[in-house]
Amino acid sequence: MMRRLYQLNRSVPTADEYAEMLEIEEKWLGTRVSELTASAPRFTSRTALFTALSERLRDEEAAGSQAEAYLAEQATLEQFKVVVGEFAVDGLVESLSHLPIVPRLPHRAGMAVFRVLIDELGCGNVEQAHSQLYRELLAELGMSTELESYVDNGNEESYAYVNLFHWLARRAPAPETFLGAYAYFEASVLYAFKCYAAAAKRLGVRNDKYYTEHLYIDDFHSKQMRTALMELDAERGLDLAKVWAGVELTSEIAAAATEAAVAKAREVAP
Repeated sequence: MMRRLYQLNRSVPTADEYAEMLEIEEKWLGTRVSELTASAPRFTSRTALFTALSERLRDEEAAGSQAEAYLAEQATLEQFKVVVGEFAVDGLVESLSHLPIVPRLPHRAGMAVFRVLIDELGCGNVEQAHSQLYRELLAELGMSTELESYVDNGNEESYAYVNLFHWLARRAPAPETFLGAYAYFEASVLYAFKCYAAAAKRLGVRNDKYYTEHLYIDDFHSKQMRTALMELDAERGLDLAKVWAGVELTSEIAAAATEAAVAKAREVAP
């Protein structure tokens, strides 16, 4: 199902295919988003939400995961390559799926998000674009740099990881859900990518800038996403429960993708 949705997200769908896309997304996300929105804490203010997000990020970083520890400390080069290949469906087109959110936001909130996306795209410098950094990583590892090489053999969880942001940016009913998701994601990368950077260093991979750049620039990005939330709040007020639903949804889908990628690496390249 996720592979099919990924294919549809990369196409110009017919009316029937668009209906199919909506049906898949409703089965996948409809009930879950409603549950997460309904169960969100009753935040009394935006500040209270930011505090809860900071606490969640702190707790996740402290807890870590067995998959992250394995990747950082034990994964072989062949296993690392499997994981890199799993996330190529995202890394080779990084952030392009996010662009449709910008016109859905008021001007100031949209510009805060766009500042993040400009960085992701290398500020117009092809060599600094995150997708190019991923190509350089793949090339050093002797792997294909063409997206088509990866689109048919990935885990369902990897496709879900990419499909999520297509939905958030284009079709999520409330832009708050995207902003919550992206605010969480940009902040979580500051610790989530440490295991990738550690694995690359341990294995002697020179082209590790894709990971180390995120550990540097995403501090700025996480602040920009909080700015976007503040600007939307000032413009028309925030639905804080929908923001939190984006946080929860992205946390669980990103974690599942990482767990599945490392499990696959351990199975196919023991």
